Amino acid sequence: MKLESVLNELNSFEKNSFLKIIDSIISNSPQNQNEVDKIISGKNELKNVENANIQKVFGLIESEFVDHVRNEFVNTSSQLDILIDIIAKEGNAIIKADWFSRLYEDKIIQLKDKISIFKKRMEGEINSDEDIDRIRDYRIYKNCLHTAFYNDEVNNQDKKITSDELSILLTLAKQLELSQEEIKLINYQVIPVEIANIDDVINELKSIGVIFYSKKQNTIYVADEMVAVLRKVRGKEVADKYLRRVLKHLKEPQINLICKKHGIETKNSFDEKVNKIIEEGISFSGILMDEIHKKGTNLTQKKKFLNEFFDLKLKINPPIKGVKLEDKINNLIEYYNNKENDDKVGISIEGFDQLLKSLDEYFPDFKENVRNEYQFKEENVLKSDFLLNFNLKPRDILELIPSDKLTEFCKERGFKYRGDVFQNILDEFKDSDKLYIENFPLVGYRDLKGLKDNGVSVKEVDLGKKFEDLTKEIFSILGFNVDENLKKEINTKKDKADIVISVGDNQIIIIECKTVKESGFNKFSSVSRQLKSYARRAEDKGFKVIKSLLIAPEFSDDFIKECGLEYELNLSLISAETLLKIYNGFKESKLKSFPYNLFMRDVLIQEERVLKAIGR
Repeated sequence: MKLESVLNELNSFEKNSFLKIIDSIISNSPQNQNEVDKIISGKNELKNVENANIQKVFGLIESEFVDHVRNEFVNTSSQLDILIDIIAKEGNAIIKADWFSRLYEDKIIQLKDKISIFKKRMEGEINSDEDIDRIRDYRIYKNCLHTAFYNDEVNNQDKKITSDELSILLTLAKQLELSQEEIKLINYQVIPVEIANIDDVINELKSIGVIFYSKKQNTIYVADEMVAVLRKVRGKEVADKYLRRVLKHLKEPQINLICKKHGIETKNSFDEKVNKIIEEGISFSGILMDEIHKKGTNLTQKKKFLNEFFDLKLKINPPIKGVKLEDKINNLIEYYNNKENDDKVGISIEGFDQLLKSLDEYFPDFKENVRNEYQFKEENVLKSDFLLNFNLKPRDILELIPSDKLTEFCKERGFKYRGDVFQNILDEFKDSDKLYIENFPLVGYRDLKGLKDNGVSVKEVDLGKKFEDLTKEIFSILGFNVDENLKKEINTKKDKADIVISVGDNQIIIIECKTVKESGFNKFSSVSRQLKSYARRAEDKGFKVIKSLLIAPEFSDDFIKECGLEYELNLSLISAETLLKIYNGFKESKLKSFPYNLFMRDVLIQEERVLKAIGR
């Protein structure tokens, strides 16, 4: 869930710890101070700022917030690395406190077992010359960590690792190419780990500002933006799902090279090895830069392989640029992080639900695999709205299934199976009609690039008509009688209303649709003349216009003000975004038809009031 949506779920007390940290950062003059001031100007306290604007403020001070969380790592007893690895996992963004407690306790128990095995490996179970060098790396890091932690005893001070010492240790770990798991297994040999009280753990995470906790719902929330912060703090360059995507396109000998480097059993299945590499927290850039290449591979050979890998295997369009190898890998990381931040699903929501249903029917253990992969406690996880709350999209779910199994699925269902099997399946469930409705606001904005990015193909010349047709479809689904015959009777060559709705007894609603590229629709005089003309024409034909509605992407403040002063038209304004939210809310309600009186009251229709009314 996005930060705004999480904040909407909480009361003021539950937001308090987070807002205090944001307030503290703002008071220390962050880099984007001027932009922050513009957003919160006129508000005495941050708690009075709208949640949408708090999300914007957080985006502007994110780098300072990352520094704030990093400083907490100085507290060596905090177990923050363990806790971040739990709450930053995709399936734990919304989690009940009792389930979190179980995951935490299991993690500590597993960690102690792993430490015991890892310690024996460091102390002499050497199988090859390559392993000797690796164990030497482990010992170097452990000795440096031991010195950093215990050198305070010489000065009769509490044992701790300072921020300077931590910075040096992180640099050392990076140069030794240690995975996050290897670092953890060495750290907790030097600094003992014990299970802490879960209430203390939750309070600590809440006081740092990385989680929100609703006591009433007994639920922990980790906003999408916070997950991105936690990844940066832990040095994870991309989300696990994108690491999985890259690993699954590698050849097994390359996967084995990574496994050998980090002590992962190479006899396991391909998918088991991929999952273990992800679990180990091995550096994404390190994998592409060095770990998949045999010893002696030169820079030119590495670059040639990655160029072909990005273009032919990952099939990223437009191609990832970069003159240097490091640049190309960094640009891939940026590409995946941008992809993580957008809300594009790629297929319609209904198409996503149909895909989940089909996969569940074909693969008997599919639901259980999804639950296990993301550690979901819930039983019914195969729902689009549930998965999207965790920022899990159709391709992310498909990639949990081995490619050969997906090929069998395609053959069985009669789908295209040659080429990119993932895209072939997504194309089958795209459902373009529903996809158009889901992108209704972008059609209104005439945003061709946004539509193309979301998988919608339309010519610019057709956008106005498409916006009108989609509006008709939405009102029809809402249960309104969109009367095309009546529209033909009323319209003339000169006066052509876009939509006419019959409500009975010769009473009608006239709807006008406007697309616009620039921000804020601001042509009230021309629209009012049009609507008045339509109304007169309808009244001449014996009909009473009880309401006029104008649908547009958005409206300027001046437009809304002028509309409020217009008394002849009984006109209300509905933004495309608001109409889409009302449409989605209606589909989830028990109503068979939408009560049109909800459109009769306000100048600018607010979805919150409408959704509350139809949700009763």
